[in-house]
Amino acid sequence: MVGDVPIGGGAPIAVQTMTNTPTTDVSNTVAQINACAEAGADFVRVSCPDPASTKAFREIVRDSPVPLVADIHFHYRRALEAADAGAACLRINPGNIGSSERVAEVVRAARTNGCSIRIGVNAGSLERHLLEKYAEPCPEAMVESGLSHIRLLEEAGFTEYKISAKASDVFLAAAAYQQLAEATDAPLHIGITESGGLKSGTVRSSIGLGSLLWFGIGDTLRVSLSADPVEEVKVGYEILKSLNLRHRGVTIISCPSCARQGFDVIETVGILEERLAHVRTPLTLSIIGCVVNGPGEAQMTDIGFTGGGAGSGMLYLSGLQDKKLANENMVDRIVELVEEKAEEQERAAREERALRAGP
Repeated sequence: MVGDVPIGGGAPIAVQTMTNTPTTDVSNTVAQINACAEAGADFVRVSCPDPASTKAFREIVRDSPVPLVADIHFHYRRALEAADAGAACLRINPGNIGSSERVAEVVRAARTNGCSIRIGVNAGSLERHLLEKYAEPCPEAMVESGLSHIRLLEEAGFTEYKISAKASDVFLAAAAYQQLAEATDAPLHIGITESGGLKSGTVRSSIGLGSLLWFGIGDTLRVSLSADPVEEVKVGYEILKSLNLRHRGVTIISCPSCARQGFDVIETVGILEERLAHVRTPLTLSIIGCVVNGPGEAQMTDIGFTGGGAGSGMLYLSGLQDKKLANENMVDRIVELVEEKAEEQERAAREERALRAGP
């Protein structure tokens, strides 16, 4: 458990991100956490590199709408302080945290404060003796590092942990995770670390994380981008949605556009993505420029619009033709229909929850 969020054991794959504001800037850090939570982050990691940061962390925990993970770098005392300050989870890098005695102290603090631990193995910061043994970062070295620290936690009677084995190289990370999944049943946090900017990092992360998720590996994920943390959350959900593993918000199925298009598909999709970003209810929307594939796609979505020429197209509801709609009115009407359907589904869900709760 990370706060009230279950990890592993059949729970939904959790999406997380990390703040990039100075932790000592409490107001801006809380504002960023709020934005990430609004985008769907299940929990957020906050860096705690020094005593001033762990002091500020206590205030941030108080104001955060989601559980927080304290990211501990080199000094184990920051982990002790963060646990006391209300961290839901401590992320420690075994290669940096120090001796087994220090790890044991972190375990005691976690147990006392009821928080979990993530063992964060990283190809860029493996223990020196492993680098000497294997000559370079490799899957075997990363797995050996992770398993050795699992043993430390379990020997201390601590089982509230998950583990990651990140690398910036997609193949190295994927191989390490595959070996780790065979070696332990512990929940796995997956990620391609330092994957790059918004576009390149999204592609690299989608390939790496997508291949792991395809094989059933991964219980929580972070898409590491040199971009706004909110974008990491959005990309994370898009990866999960593409594999039908978790759904949030509107999934737009749209064509790349061509000379047959009956309206400007690219501009329309951009506008709809922006205007529908607030919708959390899982819905599908097809926006297709012509009748070649449009009707078929519309039959498989909640709402669809297919271009037909002469300034209008066909609107589809629940896979069935509804009526012709002028291109100029199309965006406003689709937004209206999506919001209505989302409210209808949310109302039905509330009623179902009330029935289950009983009188």
